[in-house]
Amino acid sequence: MSVPTAAMHATLIGGHGFVGRHLQAQLRSLGWTCDVPLRDDVSLFQRDLGHVFYCAGLTADFRQRPYDTVEAHVALLSNVLQQASFLSLTYLSSTRVYAGASTTDEGAALQVRSHVSGDLYNISKLMGESLCLNSQRDVRVIRLSNVYGLHMPAQNFLSDVLTSAAKDKCVVFRSSPQSQKDYIAVQDVVRCLPIIAQYGEAGIYNLASGCNVSNAEIASILQRQGVRCKFQNNAPDILFPTMNVAKLHALCGASHHELATDLPTLYSHYCETP
Repeated sequence: MSVPTAAMHATLIGGHGFVGRHLQAQLRSLGWTCDVPLRDDVSLFQRDLGHVFYCAGLTADFRQRPYDTVEAHVALLSNVLQQASFLSLTYLSSTRVYAGASTTDEGAALQVRSHVSGDLYNISKLMGESLCLNSQRDVRVIRLSNVYGLHMPAQNFLSDVLTSAAKDKCVVFRSSPQSQKDYIAVQDVVRCLPIIAQYGEAGIYNLASGCNVSNAEIASILQRQGVRCKFQNNAPDILFPTMNVAKLHALCGASHHELATDLPTLYSHYCETP
């Protein structure tokens, strides 16, 4: 489904991050106007925001910044839902919330443990989801998989691997060869988000490739580029479930990119970047 280029307006909250920057470029290429306000911009509550894409959030450093995590994932969102005028709001959550779940259907029962520091991220994302879905506003929740692309943020697993590969021509994996994740290209993410915002029904969408890639596969591709790859002894298995993307594909079609195909190009980019 193509997105019309009629005069549409978007407000990107947290739009200076990795996904937000790419989304802004995509929307502008489609003829949208975009506003990327600072998080403390009080004018958010004084004008029509159009289609809101809520991209604010923390990633790798959430354990060191628990209060900022809750502020970004929940508190600011609550104010926007209560006070702002908008056509729709699309909230970026994470497929990490499926940790320990028996299925990755959007309606799956999920598990969290309040005494585990690592679960603060999932709990805060789920609270944000719940606020959206119980706000009686026109909202969509996007459970976003592991996004890759040029200029990925530091302290990202794939970015760390590629940085080591480019700098040292050697990568030491600290998780097992069998460890696997779902990876989705940022180009596919920003292609789908406007479609879901305009044409998707209110509710939850898994935005993922639907196909896991193992550390062994990543290592094999890098080895063909001349990179030495090693695995730590007794490295733990980190296994993510295969994502159910039937709802996404029914609306947006399948992903156009695969990590196995894109990884050599990404590696070359990291080699060329100082």
